[in-house]
Amino acid sequence: MSQHTRQGTTSQTIPAGGAPAPERTDAPDGRRLGLTLGMLVLPMYVALGAPSVALPAIGRALAVPFGATAWILAAWSLTSALAMPVAGRLLVRWSPFQVLVAGVVTLAAGSLLAGAGPTLSVVIVGRLIGGAGAGATVVAVFAAATALPGRQRIRALGIIAAASATASGCGTLLGGAVTAWLGWRAVLAIPVLALPLLLAALPSRRALTRSGSGERDGSTGPLDIVGAAVLSVLAGSLITLLQAHSVGLPAPVTLVVAAAGALAAAGLWWRVRNTPDGFVPRRVIASRGFLAAGLIGGTVFAGYYGVLFRAPSLIEQATGGGPLEAGVLLVPAAACSVLAGRLVGTLTDRFTGWQVSAGLAALTVVGVLVVATFTGPVPIVVGTALTVCGFAGAQAVLVSLAPDLVAADDRDTAQGLLNFMNALGGGIGPAAVAGLSGIVPGPVALAVLAALPLAGLVLSLTRRPAADRRPEPDATRGSPR
Repeated sequence: MSQHTRQGTTSQTIPAGGAPAPERTDAPDGRRLGLTLGMLVLPMYVALGAPSVALPAIGRALAVPFGATAWILAAWSLTSALAMPVAGRLLVRWSPFQVLVAGVVTLAAGSLLAGAGPTLSVVIVGRLIGGAGAGATVVAVFAAATALPGRQRIRALGIIAAASATASGCGTLLGGAVTAWLGWRAVLAIPVLALPLLLAALPSRRALTRSGSGERDGSTGPLDIVGAAVLSVLAGSLITLLQAHSVGLPAPVTLVVAAAGALAAAGLWWRVRNTPDGFVPRRVIASRGFLAAGLIGGTVFAGYYGVLFRAPSLIEQATGGGPLEAGVLLVPAAACSVLAGRLVGTLTDRFTGWQVSAGLAALTVVGVLVVATFTGPVPIVVGTALTVCGFAGAQAVLVSLAPDLVAADDRDTAQGLLNFMNALGGGIGPAAVAGLSGIVPGPVALAVLAALPLAGLVLSLTRRPAADRRPEPDATRGSPR
């Protein structure tokens, strides 16, 4: 590592109590930057929930079975997750602002294609492209926020987490309204709104560029294509298998996908073992606490998105209303994300990140079980609100904690991999609920889903305080690729 990196990087561990660590006087204001970046993530998180209420209309308009339209949701989640570690590696070469612009342009282009697609295949291709842009944008946003010091960092992340949870929670309301008034094509084109919102980031361009330069000396070597490929196949196979039953995937195709996933898992293990500086660096995933942070985030995301997938239809069944009415009832649950985002900073001043994440995972478990157990609209909204709080809080806490678990040069790579695990969990939740619902009753499927955030709770409780320490700056490591 360069001498500049050694002198310019300080540990930013979340304290167990007492005053936060001193902050640089020249650091950007966390609240202002958080508001700017929070606006940018609004369209892409709306795009996760809004299309779900438009799927019946899409199926009728394109003359395809309803089950086939599930790929519209899966395609977005899949490429969003896969793009995140790639974007993390691009941050070695580019500033967060450059990755942000590339991500938003890709997001808008894919969404336009999806909204204008004449066939389901074209729509899915557009969603694949848009999801990739969304993943890159999210990583750039969090890279800019986590470069802030101490209190400013958690302040910015809390605002971004609140914005993302509110947007995803209100997605069904917006999707129902837009479908009723403008049609399903407008719903798929909603993420295009990120383009004008990008203009709001221009005044913060200096802060976004500064946070992405001069603090690491990563290599500009070639990307590890083999490592990226096996990770992509593994993630794609997992989500496809979980949804195989719900979309009617033929048995031979399912077996081929399962075999591809098994080979990809073996290939990833071999690649990590024999290429320590590859796409998934061994030193990053071997850092004490890093995999735990990713798994905790993934399980909480799975619980939240699994509930978000089922809650609108459960409310419609309980009230006899439509998607617009269900969206209106879910607005209070979405609003809880603002409270969670504001409280997380206070909590992390008094408790360690692992303790806070344990409480948030516990909230998610309770929320999933409430939705699984009760049938009235009020308990469903309450349970959804609990998972919203878990999602918004965990996103801020774990993303803030991640840079302190790895060496400074690996920060962006670690952020990409952490967000990949979180987003993959967000795809696994709905896929698991949809797949299980065809085999067992819906409440049982949700109850089984609660096992995932429960595992995250156990992981949080078993972390040692020493796991909050980042590796020494001069620890041996190769050049990232």
